[in-house]
Amino acid sequence: MRHRKSIFITGGASGIGRACAEHFAHQGWFVGLYDVNVDGVAALAQKLGADHAVAGVLDVSDAEAWQRALAQFWGHSGQRLDVLFNNAGILTTGAFATVPLVKHQAMLAVNVQGMMNGCHSAFSYLQQTPRSQVINMASATAIYGQPELASYSASKFAVRGFTEALDLEWRKFGIRVSDIWPSFVKTPMADDFKSIASAKSLGIRLTPKDVAQTVWACANAHPRCHKVHRTVGVQASVLALATRFAPTVLTRWVVQFLTR
Repeated sequence: MRHRKSIFITGGASGIGRACAEHFAHQGWFVGLYDVNVDGVAALAQKLGADHAVAGVLDVSDAEAWQRALAQFWGHSGQRLDVLFNNAGILTTGAFATVPLVKHQAMLAVNVQGMMNGCHSAFSYLQQTPRSQVINMASATAIYGQPELASYSASKFAVRGFTEALDLEWRKFGIRVSDIWPSFVKTPMADDFKSIASAKSLGIRLTPKDVAQTVWACANAHPRCHKVHRTVGVQASVLALATRFAPTVLTRWVVQFLTR
């Protein structure tokens, strides 16, 4: 088992996390499944088999819980952490002023603080694994801020900036850091997206498997082909390209058009 690669996945009970767990396990990786939904990850781990997965409870906003979860995973993975996949996230949609402040704070606690807790707690394990990586779940909302997704979008901008900085900082340790930018995905969160004007304009076209394939490509890319940001889907790719070459005023107009 020492030579088999391993991935630690947060938010592994459903959606993108579950799709990634299944994909990596079927490719022969050892998978750590962690979520606040302990029954969900336990059932998936049982389905994948004890030789392929371990499951546990993890509230990513709790730094001490990270220490316990990583120690458990390390003991089962053959003392390897090839990929830390910070996937756990939560979402509340709606006009900023009408969403309770506690819900804005919760998004930052899970989507940003949870990611930072994970990276900080996992650093020593990543150092001990050659060519290890961190993959953070961002979003196409990190390309340009989205109305009715203000705090969620802000949290994903934070993921983007943190990823860029940490990739530069940790390259001397041989640890690569990337993030994934999907547009709207058909997950349990999609019910919240349906009321958003941009989701109505663009549609919810991606599946969790689409994102899992991008995460797989990122995890297996040669170091010389390292990309800090990876988009998923045509829509995110076009918007990302537009922001690189178009004036800000034009990008703003496009976002306004999609969200009117």
